[in-house]
Amino acid sequence: MRCRKKVIGSLLAASMCCMSLLDGCSSQQEASAVQKEAEHEEGAAFDETKDAGNLGEFSMEDIEGNTYTQEMFADYDLTMINVFTTWCTPCVNEIPDLEKLHKEMEDQGVNVVGIVLDVESGSGKEETAKLLAEKTGASYPFLMPDEGYLNGRLAGIEAVPETFFVDKEGNIVGETYSGSRNFEKWKSIVEKELEEVTK
Repeated sequence: MRCRKKVIGSLLAASMCCMSLLDGCSSQQEASAVQKEAEHEEGAAFDETKDAGNLGEFSMEDIEGNTYTQEMFADYDLTMINVFTTWCTPCVNEIPDLEKLHKEMEDQGVNVVGIVLDVESGSGKEETAKLLAEKTGASYPFLMPDEGYLNGRLAGIEAVPETFFVDKEGNIVGETYSGSRNFEKWKSIVEKELEEVTK
């Protein structure tokens, strides 16, 4: 499943968010306004492969305030990067399966990293993401977008969750996958992508 934001809906949601900020409304109301404009689709297939390349140098904070750079890839043959939002139900529902995958495949050289697209450092929304991590049992890092949006890789994402893979040199490899999946489907995909990078 995935959440797709319509262009007009996004503009309306942005307006509602601004109005809610002026009115002093809670972030929960803001998320609700955005969620009303989102479509939820079943059985989404992977997107066309996005332009491959190297992610380059970056510095991003996780929701606990720890700093991560491109060096985080070096210890793993493959890193799965799952881009999601706190208000997207399919995104949230797959986190326990991603945690299971993280624990089961870490010894095989696979890492899992989440990027919370709707949470910025210093925005006060970090607490929402922390509660989500606690509720879903996620122990892998939830990173917040930096100013450069991961050197542009996160810019223009229209549907979440979106998942892509990176090798130990920071190169984007394999396919870009749109939509959520269960543990068994993700494990099969990860094994395929891992085989490709370890040939």
